[in-house]
Amino acid sequence: MPLDISFQPMRVLIDGHDSDGRLVLADSQLAAVIVRLDGEHHELELKGRWHLEAGFGKCNTRDAPLFKTPDEAGAWVEQVLTRNAFYSTPERLRRW
Repeated sequence: MPLDISFQPMRVLIDGHDSDGRLVLADSQLAAVIVRLDGEHHELELKGRWHLEAGFGKCNTRDAPLFKTPDEAGAWVEQVLTRNAFYSTPERLRRW
């Protein structure tokens, strides 16, 4: 059975940059916090991507990919929570 993945916009305090965040909820439970990369120190090809700032439970990993959209991050959260993730490489720009 698919999970109900939803998002809540949230400003995230990270040294004055990368403050556009989303709480990622799975069946109304906090599963992750994602943040859009927008700081000047990010490489141009990374700007606008979404980074897993914090994961909870099975989503607590350092190997999460960067996501093009919050929906892509939500799909990853659902995948991780519903089965063993087939995607666990640290190659941050790889698309799945």
